[in-house]
Amino acid sequence: MSDKLLARLTAPGPKRMLALDGGGIRGAISLGFLEQIETILRERHNNPNLLLCDYFDLIGGTSTGAIIATLLATGRSTSEAIDLYKSLGGKIFGNKYSVFQIGSKLKANYDDQPLQEELKNLFGDIRLGDDAIRTGLNINAKRADTFSSWAMINHPKAKYYEPTRPGEHGNKDYLLREVVRASTAAPTYFLPQRINIGDREATFIDGGVSMANNPAMQLYLLATLKGFPFHWNTGADQLMLVSIGTGTYTKVVDATKMADNNMLEWAATVPDMLMTDASEQNELLLQALSNSPTSREIDSEIGDLYDDLITGKPELHYLRYQAYLEQPKTYSDGTQEDKPHLPFDDETIAKMRAMDKAEMVEQLIQVGRIYANKKVAEGHFPADFDLAGKPA
Repeated sequence: MSDKLLARLTAPGPKRMLALDGGGIRGAISLGFLEQIETILRERHNNPNLLLCDYFDLIGGTSTGAIIATLLATGRSTSEAIDLYKSLGGKIFGNKYSVFQIGSKLKANYDDQPLQEELKNLFGDIRLGDDAIRTGLNINAKRADTFSSWAMINHPKAKYYEPTRPGEHGNKDYLLREVVRASTAAPTYFLPQRINIGDREATFIDGGVSMANNPAMQLYLLATLKGFPFHWNTGADQLMLVSIGTGTYTKVVDATKMADNNMLEWAATVPDMLMTDASEQNELLLQALSNSPTSREIDSEIGDLYDDLITGKPELHYLRYQAYLEQPKTYSDGTQEDKPHLPFDDETIAKMRAMDKAEMVEQLIQVGRIYANKKVAEGHFPADFDLAGKPA
């Protein structure tokens, strides 16, 4: 890592973080939000060439969010990321195992070779400690053989950046493409990723199989806990966290049908329940640590938690952006839910809810843009976090 980047990560002053959720091909939605944020920041700084890696000091992602985070951290603009993602999606989700490949078919739905090849095309032999990564980077994966969650970062003062024992590898040694592949190894979609960590191999699966499918709280912990190397100051004018989702929708199932679920149906339902709870708990805690201008009602009993601080004063400036893959509801009094109308029929919207419909990528980007236009405001980014000198 260059001295310049180390100086950036350790310099005093306000710090900015960007967290990108997992969600398969629905990661295209987050690109619509990122495009709007980049436009706002370029105008704010009078710099048409400003990149998100110039503004954010730490970018973190899980699964599809890890791919996008790494594209941004290695100096891609949002327009470049969008073009790459359009091409990438069709290749990743375009080669299902056939019934004749029975051994692989029973382990995963998709052949991961195209994904491996595309990640190599994008990131070559860059390692997590290389200068090609222009800002702080966090990639989240689950080490399946030890049941442990790994938050792999490129900060040179991190405990595991250098090897800790003879024969081991440190974070700096891991190939970026392998780390990203590990974060995207969603069970049933792709086979696990095996990584040589020096004296042995470890088996990784998608970081979404943890509390970090929404990695925002993980980034907050990385920034503030003493065991991690960043040690950034807290406060609404010192630490900003922007968290971007990959689309959701209201899930309501008939109670009688749910009560009659068999074991296979429960096996398919429970992981989604747990992931939803993990993401919402993540949001709830961050809203309770901040006076977020984007706060929402997660639980009707406690409301949106604005001014309901558990720390007495805001620990950070927190922004959460999410799109909904559904039309706004009309209430009995004739008023309408505060969501934009989507220019798609119900069948198309239902297809967009799947995480592996690569043919929906253009529509998903459009959804992100529609919601970004409505939900992302210039005022959400306080002047306290402007780059010094607003470079032209």
